[in-house]
Amino acid sequence: MKHYDNVVIFDHPLIRHKIAILRDVNTSMKEFRELVEEITTLMTYECLKEDVPTEEKVVTTPLETCTQRVVKDNAIAIVPILRAGLGMVNGIHVLFPSARVGHIGMYRDEETFEPQSYYCKLPDGIEDKLVLAVDPMLATGGSACDAIKALKERGCKHIKFMSIIGAPEGVSRVAEAHPDVKIYVSTLDRCLNEKGYILPGLGDAGDRLFGTK
Repeated sequence: MKHYDNVVIFDHPLIRHKIAILRDVNTSMKEFRELVEEITTLMTYECLKEDVPTEEKVVTTPLETCTQRVVKDNAIAIVPILRAGLGMVNGIHVLFPSARVGHIGMYRDEETFEPQSYYCKLPDGIEDKLVLAVDPMLATGGSACDAIKALKERGCKHIKFMSIIGAPEGVSRVAEAHPDVKIYVSTLDRCLNEKGYILPGLGDAGDRLFGTK
């Protein structure tokens, strides 16, 4: 895949280990859900280590007072792409429990593989927040592109996109459509099959998260 300045592919042994279990067809729904949350937490720690919004605060220790930098209150919003993106929300809330959550609903047309939008509900003031848009699978890139476009249309200026598994086709599509958005992917898989599923992938993330078929 071509190199893009706005794409980060993680190469962390702990993430690789968890993804191996995530892929396994025998992994239970409960364990699958827990792994998605754990991987998301690790990704969030990495993708926000440089530019998370902070401010100074005076803290009183048992011995004296000191000035510390803390994360700004109400500065982050999480926007999962429904429905599979819901599985990543708790993994971010572990680190940012006060983050507001919006939702963008899309489904994929099984013939064209293009996304169809059916729902969008975002927190007030989201245009002033750092927005983490999330979806476990970045396959064709259609849903991610449209979700980012919807956020920009509502005034969002600082957006990051996180996905656990990406296909080269989808990563390239989003990177080229939105060069101002940083894209974080835990692992880059081989390709898409004729039905638009990632190979080797892990199947349908939504089905495995929620026990549907």
